[in-house]
Amino acid sequence: MTRNHPHQLPRQPRTASAPSRRAVLGGTALAALALTAGTGPASAATGAPGAAWPTEFPLPDGFLPEGITIGSKPYAYMGSRANGAVYRTDLRTGEGAVLYPGETGTAAVGVELDEDGLLYVAGGGGGSARVLDTRTGRLVATYQPTPATGHFINDVILLGDRAWFTDSRDSVLYGVPRGRARAAGGREEIRSLPLGGDWVQTPEVNNANGIVTAPGGRGLIVVSSQPGRLYHVELTTGHATEIALKGAADVANGDGLLRLGRTLYVVQNRLNLISVFALDAGLRSATLRRTITDPRFDVPTTVARWDDRLYLVNARFTTPQTPETTFNGVAVPL
Repeated sequence: MTRNHPHQLPRQPRTASAPSRRAVLGGTALAALALTAGTGPASAATGAPGAAWPTEFPLPDGFLPEGITIGSKPYAYMGSRANGAVYRTDLRTGEGAVLYPGETGTAAVGVELDEDGLLYVAGGGGGSARVLDTRTGRLVATYQPTPATGHFINDVILLGDRAWFTDSRDSVLYGVPRGRARAAGGREEIRSLPLGGDWVQTPEVNNANGIVTAPGGRGLIVVSSQPGRLYHVELTTGHATEIALKGAADVANGDGLLRLGRTLYVVQNRLNLISVFALDAGLRSATLRRTITDPRFDVPTTVARWDDRLYLVNARFTTPQTPETTFNGVAVPL
């Protein structure tokens, strides 16, 4: 799933907050959100100076989270596999509400927030790529890069003038137009980028999953969940070069990616860990430096960064996924 912007975010003051409580889906939650999370500069939360922000926050029961993204303000945006809803949490307090209520028959898997407030959403098995306006909570564009069956639009990253989406069931990346004017027009074609070179497509399993930009904007890095490989993809040709792993046999169950400089964080969902790799200058190899785990991990899928923390959502794939199933997000030190 998703990662976040690769550049360093500014350090923000931390203050205490009231205990978080479980929010529920509904219009009243959206109204409350509008009062607490604007698009202007983030302000410090009230409370005792110096106290830590919460390291865990609730999501609505039955939400089925998978993607998470954080922009230049301390708000996490998370998508729902249940109905395509998007939930926004204030990291300073752990409190949140529904930004977009979703629609029956849709899903929100990977998500990525742009600097202009547009949120790009991978539509999962429905094969869609949608664009939401986080300032209004409204859907502004819907693209259909694949048929509605036989594909799985899984994750998304922003590079240049397009948002690039992975399809876990096909060896193709899809680029949809990026930006408010282009999304509003809705007339530009989707770019299809077939994957070649070293890319191996295994039938009937999830292949391309998490995606990030390569250092210096030199294409993209994609993880194939099964059997667990990393690839550097050239945007001009789609040529994929496998990145040799050192210190690890594979990145099985590789899901969300995050890149900070030449450090690559790979979430391995069912293994309940994050593997941290150092990329070499030529993007030919990745050396395992350490792993991160936490007893609160319960099949985390994607990761985003704020300040000196990593934020993840627990998809809980090994737990029955019912309307009563509880879900949460957790933070661990960077």
